[in-house]
Amino acid sequence: MENISKLEELIGYSFKNKELLKHALSHSSYANERKIHGGSNERLEFLGDSVLSIVVSDYLYKNMNVAEGELTKIRASLVCEKSLHIFATQINLGDFMRLGKGEENTGGRERPSILADAFEAVIAAIYLDGGMEAAAKHILRFMPENIIEAKKPVFSDFKTVLQEIVQKNPEEKVEYVLIGEEGPDHNKRFVVEVCLNSQVIGKGKGRSKKEAEQLAAKEALELMGYEA
Repeated sequence: MENISKLEELIGYSFKNKELLKHALSHSSYANERKIHGGSNERLEFLGDSVLSIVVSDYLYKNMNVAEGELTKIRASLVCEKSLHIFATQINLGDFMRLGKGEENTGGRERPSILADAFEAVIAAIYLDGGMEAAAKHILRFMPENIIEAKKPVFSDFKTVLQEIVQKNPEEKVEYVLIGEEGPDHNKRFVVEVCLNSQVIGKGKGRSKKEAEQLAAKEALELMGYEA
C-alpha cells in the first residue's frame, strides 16, 4: 500500500478503489505466475488506449487550428509507444510494476513496451475510478511539454519509427509509392512518396528504393516535429 500511495502522489490522483491501480500495474508475467483473478492489465490497456485517443483528439482539436491531416499526424506521434514510454518514465512507473520473475530479471521495469502499455492501463484505471474528467486531467499533464516544444530523439531507421507512430491507430495506414526514376541505369535515382491514409506526408530520393523510402519517412517525421 505504501508503493500505491507514492504512485498516487506522482500521478496526482487518489483512488477510491486501490485494486484498480494494482491491476493496472500487473503485467501478464506476474498475473500468470501468481494466477491472479482477473488476469493482467491487458484489458485495462485496451480501454486506456481509447480514452487516451479521445482526450488527445479533443485537446488538439480545441488548441490547434490546423488541417485534419496535421491533427492526425500529431495525435499519432503523441500516442505511439515511444511517447508513452517517455510519459511513463516521468512518473517512474517502472518502479511500481508487478512483474514475473523472468521479466524482473531481464529488465522488464525499463522495457518501453511494458511501460507504454502500463501507462495506458493506469489511464483506464483512473477513468473507471473517477470518470473521464479525472482521466483527462491526468493525461493533459503531459501535453504542454510534449506536443510541440519537446525535442524528439534522433533516429536512423526512419521507416520503423514512422510505423510505430501510426500503429496505435488501426484505421490509419502508411504506404510507400514509387512515383518515378531519374538518371541513367548506372546512376539511377528512385523517387518515393510516403502516404498516410492516401495523403502524401513525405518524399524521398535515393539510389535504391529502400533508401528513397527511408528518406521519405525521414521527411514525414520532420513534418511531425521529430528531429529526424
